[in-house]
Amino acid sequence: MTQMMTSVCAFALVFALGPACAEVSPETLDAISIPDKVETPIGTLGFFDGVPTDATVAAVYDNLDRVRGTVVFLDNIGAVSMYAVRTGLADAGARGANKIALFEDLLDSQSLVVTANTSTLYAYTYTDLALDGPTVIEVPPGMLGFLDDAWQRFVGNMGVTGPDKGKGGNYLVIPPGYAGEIPDGYFLLKPPTNRNFLFLRGSIKHGLKPAVENITSNLKVYPLKDAANPAATEFVNLSNKAFNTVFPSDFSYFEALNQVIQDEPIDAISPEVRGAIAAVGIVKGQPFAPDGRMKRLLAEAATVGNATARAITYHPRFDGVKIYPDDPDSAWSTAFANRNTRFEADGTVGLDARVLYYFNAGGVTPAMATTHVGEGSDYALALLDSNREPFDGAKTYKLHLPKDVPVNDFWAVTIYDTQTRSQLQTSQRFPTVGSQSKGMIQNPDGSYDVYFAPEAPVGKAGNWLQTNAMDLSRPAVRRVESGLELAGIAAWKLSVWPYRLDGIGKREDGLCQQG
Repeated sequence: MTQMMTSVCAFALVFALGPACAEVSPETLDAISIPDKVETPIGTLGFFDGVPTDATVAAVYDNLDRVRGTVVFLDNIGAVSMYAVRTGLADAGARGANKIALFEDLLDSQSLVVTANTSTLYAYTYTDLALDGPTVIEVPPGMLGFLDDAWQRFVGNMGVTGPDKGKGGNYLVIPPGYAGEIPDGYFLLKPPTNRNFLFLRGSIKHGLKPAVENITSNLKVYPLKDAANPAATEFVNLSNKAFNTVFPSDFSYFEALNQVIQDEPIDAISPEVRGAIAAVGIVKGQPFAPDGRMKRLLAEAATVGNATARAITYHPRFDGVKIYPDDPDSAWSTAFANRNTRFEADGTVGLDARVLYYFNAGGVTPAMATTHVGEGSDYALALLDSNREPFDGAKTYKLHLPKDVPVNDFWAVTIYDTQTRSQLQTSQRFPTVGSQSKGMIQNPDGSYDVYFAPEAPVGKAGNWLQTNAMDLSRPAVRRVESGLELAGIAAWKLSVWPYRLDGIGKREDGLCQQG
């Protein structure tokens, strides 16, 4: 053994000092080597026969940490967004699983909630399985709902699209790793995380008051251990209340992600994902204490991540986003590429598709992209105007909706702020027009025109959504498709673009093209 080791060491020494024995082409040597000086996007890098200089080491590590920070930002938006919703609701008074955030007067533009609508009754809460253990959710009849885990991954449906089929039912949420007895009589949900988002939505087709009473009389959330005598479920009315649930895009993003990592089981995410997060200093069971250099780089990473998510939003470069892919002129897109709410196909995760959704929406369920008639909802987004430019809040736009909008419950056009991705704040508390709106004028042929402008065009106030002259804003058509005669937006053609008008009251013939 000693003789063998001596031979190996001698070989290594001779190999290092002597010429190469095999013939290797100059091209091959160039491909596996690096010059003493090389120009790169991060500056001029220097080497001594392949060994980096101190300045180069510092530059490439700065770049590596910044790049890793950007990747961690983009790959964990779902988790940090859920954390922002949970803490935002808690700060607004809905803290604890049995304290339900209920928008009794509908969700309006005072609240910063990404792409929420004003047309249905929302109820939100969070489980805390580490604190409460197995948790019972008594779901009222007639609801649309689901449970997402702490990374905003779908766990299960409730209500119309769930196993209770809209009749109402009792659900039991089981903590990860739970080994105790599970009683009969419950629909089981088994998330991999402790803190999970409960989303419920009720139709107001028969009035807001009965919809509220259905929830306040029938929705109950309590620990299974207290089932014999549960504490009363409380409802916190958050309508017309200013609070924020939108995640940050600065250094504090990573502080929020650290809190998620500390709160949740280590195996809630894969070792690969944990490794990427650990590479920027976030490790379960350890303090997150970056030095000044790392704070600066992570802040830069958050800025680049924010910019990247916005580029993906407004100019996606992957397939499956266009609602009318056969029409190159159509502006309409979906937040779910290929109607895939798990962002995974053929063993591959669609990274940019996942960013597109999580940056612009909160809560995910297959019911949001179903093509089955009578189930779930469907959505279309218009992100640019007829000139393929960002919407300008100082201009006037017109959107044409053909007749026979294919819905059973409602359709609505809602306008959002491009910064917050929440309802645009103007003098209109509810920035929505649609089938539930009073005073909306229908065209003689059964179609509708919707106007976006700082001031209402003459005679069009019922069909008008206000914009801010100094802000940009984007409209989005939002439709619930329960009981449709036609399955999917593709069966009913929206106008190609929301068209910009040259001036209020000017000639509008031909500005809106109906497909």
